[in-house]
Amino acid sequence: MTDEKLTRDNDTRTAVIAYISTLNAGDADAIASRVAPDFVNEHIAEDGLSLAGRNAYRQRLQGFLAEFSELHYEIVDMIVEGDQAAVAYRMRYNWKGKQPFRRIETRGMFHFKVQDGLIARRTDYRDSAVSRRQMEG
Repeated sequence: MTDEKLTRDNDTRTAVIAYISTLNAGDADAIASRVAPDFVNEHIAEDGLSLAGRNAYRQRLQGFLAEFSELHYEIVDMIVEGDQAAVAYRMRYNWKGKQPFRRIETRGMFHFKVQDGLIARRTDYRDSAVSRRQMEG
């Protein structure tokens, strides 16, 4: 493995960990600062909404963070190859859609593409059926 490849892998890992840590901190401006201006956020889940652009992402974050309070992504596993990373995660949050609030836990997988130290693309493969059952439960 070359030093250049190790550096690229480490840069990708650092960018992804910083992004997820910022998500866990819950500051919409800080989260948006971790993504590229032409960021693509793709959701594969049935109830997911995809979008493009840092500004559109920032606008959506405020409502997302309010509805999913105490959001925490736990990195279960990560594989990095060049400018891409696959992250298995466990997501926990308090869902405020019903009273009393419900603590939800679901698993998923992120696929990231990193450019210039920023997240350029995030594809989220989350089990929305598990979340929905917990929300309705």
